[in-house]
Amino acid sequence: MKILLVYPEYPDTFWSFKWALKFVSPKASFPPLGLLTVAAMLPHEWEKKLVDMNIETLRDKDLEWADYVFISAMSVQRESVKKVIESCKKVGVKIVAGGPLFTTGYEDFESVDHFVLNEAEITLKYFLEDLKNGCAKHVYSADQNPDMLNNGCPNQEAYVHEKFADLKETPIPLWELVNMKKYASMCIQYSRGCPFNCEFCDVTLLFGHKMRTKTREQVVNELEKLYSMGWRGGVFFVDDNLIGNKRKLKREILPAVIDWMKKRKYPFTFQTQVSVNLADDDELMELMVEAGFESVFVGIETPDEESLAECGKLQNKNRDLIACVKKAQRFGLQVQGGFIVGFDNDTPSIFERQIKFIQESGIVTAMVGLLNAPRGTKLYQRLVKENRLLKDITGDNTDFSINFIPKMDYQTLIEGYKKIVNTIYSPKQYYERVKRYLKEYKLMQKRTFHFHISDLEPLFKSILFLGIMGKERFHYWKLFFWSLFRRPRLFPLAITFAIYGFHFRKVFENYQVF
Repeated sequence: MKILLVYPEYPDTFWSFKWALKFVSPKASFPPLGLLTVAAMLPHEWEKKLVDMNIETLRDKDLEWADYVFISAMSVQRESVKKVIESCKKVGVKIVAGGPLFTTGYEDFESVDHFVLNEAEITLKYFLEDLKNGCAKHVYSADQNPDMLNNGCPNQEAYVHEKFADLKETPIPLWELVNMKKYASMCIQYSRGCPFNCEFCDVTLLFGHKMRTKTREQVVNELEKLYSMGWRGGVFFVDDNLIGNKRKLKREILPAVIDWMKKRKYPFTFQTQVSVNLADDDELMELMVEAGFESVFVGIETPDEESLAECGKLQNKNRDLIACVKKAQRFGLQVQGGFIVGFDNDTPSIFERQIKFIQESGIVTAMVGLLNAPRGTKLYQRLVKENRLLKDITGDNTDFSINFIPKMDYQTLIEGYKKIVNTIYSPKQYYERVKRYLKEYKLMQKRTFHFHISDLEPLFKSILFLGIMGKERFHYWKLFFWSLFRRPRLFPLAITFAIYGFHFRKVFENYQVF
């Protein structure tokens, strides 16, 4: 059996870092961790190839080689998915589809032959068994109250009596399929789920409230695998909330990671996603920094208490959010922030409040988006009842689209959103924020610096495109010399931020904001 695993292309979005990647050799930010994990679950004797459309073109001869094409995607990849399906049908190869896009809306893709939905650890084995027996069904899905799977029956849908997977069964991704040099960072997953219940978020819909985790042995083995494959550099823990189970993280996982990192002389740096209550736990922050974590993404959403209550973001209420951010920065963690406008309780004053918060906090990477309602979320269900839902989400919450009727006047909302991104990513405000952050940030760990000649490429390109040709050159050189002489250990980070700022401005230029 020949299996072609296809990862559809991401559009040019805030998180694609498409414009930042032009300063370095890698072509994409991250490899498709989900597909690589699925590949490791397939029979060993099957031939497998990966085409990541973010780094290479999907050719007809790739499709003609395959017996089946496996696709995994998120909502933001929808348009690319349609093109992949069309190409597969043209060649006549069968399609197996899974991942968040299909799990929440497989009915939209009539041309797909087989859907393996929810978590592959649960549903994939049943598909493989039926495929072996010549009776593969159209849909394989997990359900809390299902009919038991009826093996060998002609039914076109199979419901498995398991809702969520035991991650102790999850194999190491099949990294052999990947050319690591094409990526800026590798990925690893330790846990799934989130203990919180934000109205707009589909994480608990897909993965539940109960935190399910891998063992310390699994985590260390996955790190060792990346190391043995020759990877040195960034590793993204893709967990939606790494600190959902603080106890296990502090007692088992982080100590094991620290031991491994010391043994291997810190070959990796880590980034991840956490909730803001990280700032309540000094011990946890110390352990994370010692383990090699450099940055964390935090869903801050809004400084407005009423809007936080509205969306169920209770973990953010009744706290000084700027103080939480600055505390994490002082511990040596770069805080990236997610912000939202368009809540029912938002008033026109929210736009200036968001700008003020972002500038004062020193959050350099501040993703501000319009509120949208993904399928199946509590927000989606509420908007359906209120007859306010308009369409599906695009998956890109910075593209000025909104899939429901807001309480605020629509034009006021759009103009206010434009004002935010126009302000925070204009060179003056952006570079001021970078400098504020670098003043606050404490580089806690003195580790071995792994220098490669390729590290000079982004520096020289930034000098050319930002310092000489760029409209922001005045602000670039101010930051360049300030960081070089005042914070020399943070000079590489300052250049990285300058490149990020270029990317963010180019993304919003595509929407004709600047």
